[in-house]
Amino acid sequence: MTHVTPRPLDGITVVSLEHAIAAPFCTRQLADLGARVIKVERPGSGDFARGYDERVNGLASHFVWTNRSKESLTLDLKQNEATQVLDSLLADADVLVQNLAPGAAARMGLSFEALHERFPKLIVCDISGYGEGGPYEQKKAYDLLIQSEGGFLSVTGGAGEEEMAKAGCSIADIAAGMYAYTGVLSALMLRGKTGVGSRVDVSMLESLVEWMGYPLYYAYEGAAPPPRAGAAHSTIYPYGPFPAGDGGTVMLGLQNEREWAAFCDKVMQQPALAGDERFSANSKRSANRTELRAIIVDAFSRMSATQVIERLEQAQIASAQVNDMAGVWAHPQLKARQRWVEVDSPAGPLPALLPPGRNSAFVPRMDAVPALGEHTDALLAELGYAAGDIQRLREHGAI
Repeated sequence: MTHVTPRPLDGITVVSLEHAIAAPFCTRQLADLGARVIKVERPGSGDFARGYDERVNGLASHFVWTNRSKESLTLDLKQNEATQVLDSLLADADVLVQNLAPGAAARMGLSFEALHERFPKLIVCDISGYGEGGPYEQKKAYDLLIQSEGGFLSVTGGAGEEEMAKAGCSIADIAAGMYAYTGVLSALMLRGKTGVGSRVDVSMLESLVEWMGYPLYYAYEGAAPPPRAGAAHSTIYPYGPFPAGDGGTVMLGLQNEREWAAFCDKVMQQPALAGDERFSANSKRSANRTELRAIIVDAFSRMSATQVIERLEQAQIASAQVNDMAGVWAHPQLKARQRWVEVDSPAGPLPALLPPGRNSAFVPRMDAVPALGEHTDALLAELGYAAGDIQRLREHGAI
């Protein structure tokens, strides 16, 4: 895709030994900003996220989301000829991102120390479950397991012990991918000052625990943690979903006493409720949420969800639709702001959401999702390999 105005990472080349979500999400965002991302995949099978499902015209939902705007190069890095290709790529690359199994990159000679000696300007970003060192270094780490280790499950779900719930998306992977992305950006800025590359070490555990800052401090020095409260807020009330009389659900949130008074007067039409001693402060409303919920549900039972939302709007109380995925695809705000565009893929054109954080100076890169090995021949030719050499590498299974 041609573009007129420069993008922030035009001219930056990223080589990625990546699979699943954390590293691909990081590098896709680098590609959004204009970086050339060369995705190294296993011949024949590729990134195993390609096989997670077939929900997007035969392509995997995770893969479509995290891999647009990349070039796919197949290399069997157990073969010397393939590692020579990788060396040639790294000689001209700015960034290497990897989330292989713990220790695998180092065994392949791809530790930061080994690479820094040969390629002093190269930035190396290592993404792992638990980080280098410590007793958990070699422990297998999948998203749900990190949600568990990081305490997320302990504060998410219903009130009963058996009602804990995971996030409905890969939140630990996403957190790690975001910190890897910003870590690489900061390393590029630092290299602009020092002239040399550095290492970015990102762990899924530390990324998610950073996001757990509120419940951690709420439970400071052994204090009781926030209780699991389903879709409601654990410590602010009323704040969460409430049923309406037509079977619909309304999500609403109150933040202060002024809003509580307006809620009682204009939404509930029970102004005396604001002065009820059981509910006269947020801490009391939260402690007595069972009684207050019954009162709210009773009042809402005589209205449709649309009528409840109309009253909430008039009272300037925050509210939201409880959308399913079809509702999000059709969301009027995303449509009005023209956030959906099309990208190409092996399965034809697909809708894709423009990256959050619109910048007035450039248009993000929104190129195709690559087929496995789609760019192998072109990349090898770019490195100086003749057609016969490429054919020989293919016959040997190196590519």
